[in-house]
Amino acid sequence: MATIHKGETKFYVGEDIRDPEAEITFVQSGSNRLVIDHTYVAKELRSQGIAQQLLEHVVQYARENDKYVIPLCPFAKKQMQKNEAYHDVLQKQYI
Repeated sequence: MATIHKGETKFYVGEDIRDPEAEITFVQSGSNRLVIDHTYVAKELRSQGIAQQLLEHVVQYARENDKYVIPLCPFAKKQMQKNEAYHDVLQKQYI
């Protein structure tokens, strides 16, 4: 399992926040929404479930801070729509 760090607008894997090995980024929209706009995993780390782990961190962060998630990133959108465990934080029009 990769060590996941939190930046101000991302969760990431790697030692350098500016050049991570994997990341999921989001922006605050209004007072109660997070927009996931990008997910990236370096080729050598793919097929290890790291993108899913990063998404889990955003979902947990949203729950802890009473926020909804708007998944604009195709990966996040697909995962959040198909996994009912995420629907509590998924902005309703995306379910």
